[in-house]
Amino acid sequence: TGMLLVAAGSCPAFVCTSLPLDAAGAGCPLPPVPMQGGALPPEEELKATVLQLRETVLQQKETISSQREAIRELTGKLSRCEGADGKSAWKNEVGKGKDTMGDLPRDPAQVIDQLSRTMQTLKDRLESLEHQLRANVSYAALPSDLREMLQRRLGDLERQLLSKVAELEDEKSLLHNETSAHRQKTETALNALLERVSELEKGNSAFKAPDEFKVSLPLRTNYLYGKIKKTLPELYAFTVCLWLRSSASPGIGTPFSYAVPGQANEIVLIEWGNNPIELLINDKVAQLPLFISDGKWHHICITWTTRDGMWEAFQDGEKLGTGENLAPWHPIKPGGVLILGQEQDTVGGRFDATQAFVGEMSQFNIWDRVLKAEDIMNIANCSINMPGNIIPWVDNNVDVFGGATKWPVETCEERLLDL
Repeated sequence: TGMLLVAAGSCPAFVCTSLPLDAAGAGCPLPPVPMQGGALPPEEELKATVLQLRETVLQQKETISSQREAIRELTGKLSRCEGADGKSAWKNEVGKGKDTMGDLPRDPAQVIDQLSRTMQTLKDRLESLEHQLRANVSYAALPSDLREMLQRRLGDLERQLLSKVAELEDEKSLLHNETSAHRQKTETALNALLERVSELEKGNSAFKAPDEFKVSLPLRTNYLYGKIKKTLPELYAFTVCLWLRSSASPGIGTPFSYAVPGQANEIVLIEWGNNPIELLINDKVAQLPLFISDGKWHHICITWTTRDGMWEAFQDGEKLGTGENLAPWHPIKPGGVLILGQEQDTVGGRFDATQAFVGEMSQFNIWDRVLKAEDIMNIANCSINMPGNIIPWVDNNVDVFGGATKWPVETCEERLLDL
């Protein structure tokens, strides 16, 4: 027989009775039997300690499982943040207000702070585990091999947590460095953009001054040309002046043409084949006594007024011809296209290579009035620089196409020496 405890009724109180060993399966749970005098025998004390240790180990396993879950969650967040897809998603979605990092903040500084807090929490929980273990378990009462095994497992857990903390520290540092590099790259791009905007606002160009350039049209083709971005208003008079240099033969071609819907020859200056230079206004023609195909720089000015269709032709500051009845009382129509180097058969197109200008030109200006002969002479001899009030010669108002180029132009004085 053995000593067992059995409960009476629903076990509100315990009664000690003597029962045979085969009756131990019935009744209530059996607490350890206290010895007389209140002390347990060494075997029972060791059993109680082992049970307590097992319970503690189970608690530690649950805690370790919780820690591993926290580490997996944090690692997942970092993976989403650092992964190739995560990076692009983060960069693409920040502007839309989406948080692609789960419950992490979008601000990299806040991400780093939260990672630091999470790692500190892991350290604190590890220390708490150690304190709880020391408080609940008497190391001296454990067998040496069990105590050593528990110490090894706790050491392994501590090393794993410290390794994960070190990895998180490294990843935090990498994230900070990448964020800094991205911020620096963004700032560099913004600064370059701001400089470009400033240049455009100031009207700067690739040349020393916005008007110190020339357009070069070296081949007689139907695809090399320049285009003036601005158009003309309705005009009742005008003056066109330009510097040009050409040795093309036969004829220098078409230095410029202005076409409007319904009239491709609204204003045209052309030397075609062996014909003299001609000025066309509304498809009406006047021959000009100009001779400029000698390969030298020449300054050309042409004036016209709708009043009696009067015109004047100047070469190198001197008036060489005048006439009238050239499209009298016809106003120049607005809103057309102004082309350098090609004659237009339709508005802005259908160029003919045989009519193309071959050479160089600069300082193409248009005024909405007839300039005085004195002003034209002063412009031609470099005494004054007078931009056109309708079309001025500036870099950002001239586009070139098809292989036409813009180059720095000789100074006005150098062009004079070339005459």
